[in-house]
This record gives sequence, C-alpha cells and structure tokens, in this order.
Amino acid sequence: MRITILGANGPTGRLLTQQAVAAGHNVVALTRRPDEFPMRHPKLVVEGGDVLNQDAVDPVVDGSDAVLSALGTPFSKEELEVYSRGGHNTLAAMKRFGTPRLVVVTSGAVTGQPEPTGGFLFNRVLQPYVMRVLGKTVYDDMRRLEELLSLSDTEWTVLRPSGLFELPDVTKFSITEEHGPGRLTSRRDLAAAMLEQVTDQRFVRKVAHVITTQDNPSLLSMIWREARKK
Repeated sequence: MRITILGANGPTGRLLTQQAVAAGHNVVALTRRPDEFPMRHPKLVVEGGDVLNQDAVDPVVDGSDAVLSALGTPFSKEELEVYSRGGHNTLAAMKRFGTPRLVVVTSGAVTGQPEPTGGFLFNRVLQPYVMRVLGKTVYDDMRRLEELLSLSDTEWTVLRPSGLFELPDVTKFSITEEHGPGRLTSRRDLAAAMLEQVTDQRFVRKVAHVITTQDNPSLLSMIWREARKK
C-alpha cells in the first residue's frame, strides 16, 4: 500500500513513518525541511513542501491509497490555519486523484469537556488555561478542520489523543468514540493507532479518542519531561 504522511518530520510523524515502513508500506513523507529528516529507506520517499501550498500537496497525494496527517504546530497567539487550510488542500488533492482514506490527528481538548479522570486541578485550572489561553488558536483551527471533514464524503477518521508523552515502544491503548479512561497518550501508540485506521473501517467518518492504558507517567512528571525539551 502507498501511504502519504503529512507532518512527517514532527515527533509523531517520525514515529508514524518508521512504523509504516516497518509494516512494509511504500511511504511518501512530506515535510518543510526534508534535509533534516532523519530516516532513509528504499520504501521511503521524502518530499519537501508545505501543506499550505496546494502545488506541494498534489504530487505527494497522487497515486496514494491513504493520507495520514500528523500535522502539528506550537501554541501561538496568532491566528493559525495549518490544520484547516492544510485539510482543505489535502481533501482537494484526494478528490482530484481518487485517494479514498484520510486519517488526521486533532486533540481531546477540542471538546472543552472535563477529562473523566482529570481531577479538580486538571479540569478546573490547567485544562481551561491551556484551552482558552495558551492553545486557543490551535484548538480553534482544529475545530475548523473537524467541521471541514464532517462536510466531506471522503473516508476520513479523526483521532483525538490526550496529553502526549514518550514511551520507548508501542504499548496497550484504547480507541473509542467516547472518551476512554485515562488522560494521556503515548506518541508511539498514537502513531500505531493512525496506521491501524488504514485498514480498519470501524471509525470511518467518525471521531475517536486514543488513550494509552498502561505505563502512564504522573501528570506532573509528564509536564516536567515536556518542559525540559523546550
């Protein structure tokens, strides 16, 4: 199967590319910085380009059986359109070339609903600040993408992870329409869940939550790990 990966040079995109190649797929990876992409493989083609440019999206989608979007962008006070405009360009290319399957990542935070196991501090203080202040423009654009997909007849699936963290291997995770137990998602598990959707029809034209169900760090240790990367 030929798979196009958007946002391939991000932390989830790199893991997704590795897993897709390891599974035997032919992969086209789109990134704005192809020279920085760390992986080379006979089944991998790395293309330079920006999803905001239709002329960059068209050739990487042409001939693919599925598009997996691991697009991400840092929080910003500026208005963003990476998700929505990138999604528009992707859908246009898929329609033009007859590519049927699309899997995209947004976030469990787009709903604004409390996390089932979040607790007072997380649900009343931390999550509202991240959603309404720190990450407002990101989550607004994710919602625009989800609305765009809901109006499309493409075989799309939206995966919503919760707080992302690192594990050395794929572990146990749940994929459910309702928010599952737990508030964290390993990036490797998210990548594995995305790849599963290429052949799994359960969540076609649906939104699903991906939650890692083992080896979760504490919330404070996760925040500390992520803060040290910056």
